[in-house]
Amino acid sequence: MGLFTTPRVREGAGTEIPRLRDGLRKQSALELFLAIEVLSKRSELGTFQPMANCGPKEEIFSATLVVDIVISPGHDYRVKKGALAMQHGEQTVKRAELVAGRGIRGDRYFGRRMNHNGQVTFIALEAIDEIRCEFNLPELPVTVFRRNLVVSGLKLADLLGRRFQIQGIEFEGTQECTPCCWMDRVVGEGARKFMMAHFRGGLRAKILSDGIIECNKIVGGN
Repeated sequence: MGLFTTPRVREGAGTEIPRLRDGLRKQSALELFLAIEVLSKRSELGTFQPMANCGPKEEIFSATLVVDIVISPGHDYRVKKGALAMQHGEQTVKRAELVAGRGIRGDRYFGRRMNHNGQVTFIALEAIDEIRCEFNLPELPVTVFRRNLVVSGLKLADLLGRRFQIQGIEFEGTQECTPCCWMDRVVGEGARKFMMAHFRGGLRAKILSDGIIECNKIVGGN
């Protein structure tokens, strides 16, 4: 008899009925045990949990750490012709206000048209560490990349075209953040090409709900 096969009943063998019931009870108990084991293993991973009452593409990431929040009032790398670059600088903050459809209050992208694709940008700390190692710059600051949210424990490439939630704020991944030629100047020759591989440049996203996001705060699932 296979693991999930139904016990067979011979015609006219009334004594087999209790045996059939016992077999079904044992089978159901085994299926329940295996299901609990699978769920237990999944919960041990701690990577994400499905959001309640949401579609299959929406996830809540309970093990994501926001390491740094970076804002800048203006563009320093991409400037108008004749304007001076590197005039605004970057500011790291411990918490920031995110406004749905707009961006991070105080950031250069906040005043753009409603619902644009780059309301907030993400970069993985793991990618930054790879860049530091590749170019032998262990002290390279996260502000050089001018991404808003530096996160750890989140595979950004998987979020392209998907909705997700961090610290109770809903986002939708819209575009890969392709690095510009300035990376070759502020990091080193070849940095742009290196960052274009494996989604190291980060992710652009829309903000779908208002909220306050904080550094070094892990929030469990709903």
